[in-house]
Amino acid sequence: MVLKGMKAKKDRETHAWVLDLLPYGYPDDPRPVYQKKPVVQAVGEDRFTLMELSPKKGKMPSLHERVYIGEGHRDIIDHVNRRLKYDDLTPSAKIELTYVLEKIVKENEEKFIRVFNEAGPITTRLHTLDLLPGIGKKLMWAILEERKKGPFKSFEDLTRRVKGLYHPEKIIARRIEEELKDENLKYKLFVGKERIFEVSH
Repeated sequence: MVLKGMKAKKDRETHAWVLDLLPYGYPDDPRPVYQKKPVVQAVGEDRFTLMELSPKKGKMPSLHERVYIGEGHRDIIDHVNRRLKYDDLTPSAKIELTYVLEKIVKENEEKFIRVFNEAGPITTRLHTLDLLPGIGKKLMWAILEERKKGPFKSFEDLTRRVKGLYHPEKIIARRIEEELKDENLKYKLFVGKERIFEVSH
C-alpha cells in the first residue's frame, strides 16, 4: 500500500499478519516428515504482499498475529521464503485473509478514510467510489454530497452521515482482496494520480 505522505520507494514489508500455520510444512510435500520444516503464510501490512515465512526454531506465531519481518532482530520469524500468489494460499489462509484485511484497514483508519474523502472520477462515467464493492450510484452520490460539508473524520463519522453505508473497513478490505485475486483488473483505486493502496504481486 502506498499512500500520500508515505515513501513510495518503501516496498519492503516490515510487518506481516499470520494467515495460516503449517507446523509440518505443506500436506502435498512428498518429502519424509523429518525433512519438512514449518512454514507460515502471511500478508504484509503495508503493500499486502502475500508471503511464505519460516519461523525460528521452537517458535510459532498465532493465527492473526502481527509479526516483525524487517531488518535487524526478529523475535519469531527467521526469514521470508518467497512471495505467494493468491492461488498459492491454503484454503484456510484464503478464509482468514478476509478478516485480517479488515483488521489492517481498521487499525489504519486515518489512512483509509481518505478513500472516501479524496477519491475522484476515473472517466466521465466512472468514479473511483464505483470500484468499491456494494457502493452503487445512490451511495456514491450521497458520499460526494456529504463530504462537501466537510471531510469524514472516521469510519464512524462516515456511517453516521451517509445513511445506508455500513462497515467501510469491510468494503475496502473486499476491494483489496479483489486486487490480490486478480492482478489484471482494469481499474485500481486512485486518489488523484496516486494509488489509495498498492497491492504488491
